[in-house]
Amino acid sequence: MTLNFAHRGSLTEAPENTLPAFQKAIAHGAKAIEFDIQLTKDNYLVVCHDHKLTRFNPWTNKRITDLTLSELKQIDIGSSFNENYTGITVPTLDEVLELCPKNILLNIEIKNIPVIYKGIEEQLIHCLSKYNRFENILISSFDHVALKNVQEIAPTLPLGMLFYYRILNPWDYATKSGLNIASIHPNNVYTDRQLIEHCHNKGYQVYPFTVNKKERFNELVAYGVDGVFSNNPEIFSHE
Repeated sequence: MTLNFAHRGSLTEAPENTLPAFQKAIAHGAKAIEFDIQLTKDNYLVVCHDHKLTRFNPWTNKRITDLTLSELKQIDIGSSFNENYTGITVPTLDEVLELCPKNILLNIEIKNIPVIYKGIEEQLIHCLSKYNRFENILISSFDHVALKNVQEIAPTLPLGMLFYYRILNPWDYATKSGLNIASIHPNNVYTDRQLIEHCHNKGYQVYPFTVNKKERFNELVAYGVDGVFSNNPEIFSHE
């Protein structure tokens, strides 16, 4: 059985990383959902992938870090997807935690670089504590220093180590990092049977991103992958 993640919610059916996208993923029976967090100018945790919202609203050129939550909530990011989503805005982490049932695994990706959000790890742990959401939580990042910061605050939280480019023996790198790594999240482009087997031998689960074609998904399952991140409901709702 694979544990597949709805990548930014069901982003082919609703604007990515929004409450409607997460509602769609839940309706499909997704067992796991992935989303990204950033900090506003006034230190509110919000769920968004891009550092600017220009892709969703061409009139907006400011970065999230330069906007207050109030200013961010005035920006429509839904109508560019479909007029039925006009008025949809970037959600807060609080809103997402309130929406998603506790039996769904939430992969929360800390979206550092090119902006380094000082204190985002403390804010994240505080928010999880407020909602008593330390079960079924996986914290991931391409910024491995951010993972280290999370571990120092909440040592028992499982961590997912993201890799975009190929590096030599990522399983050894993860082991030598001293971090509480539960899973390796490689780019699916270079994920093969050998990488998966090496990671498994070190005790790491493997969740490649982003796998949208059923043929590639079936190939990775045959290699022994533990799950994938996907935009395809046929995959992320697959068991």
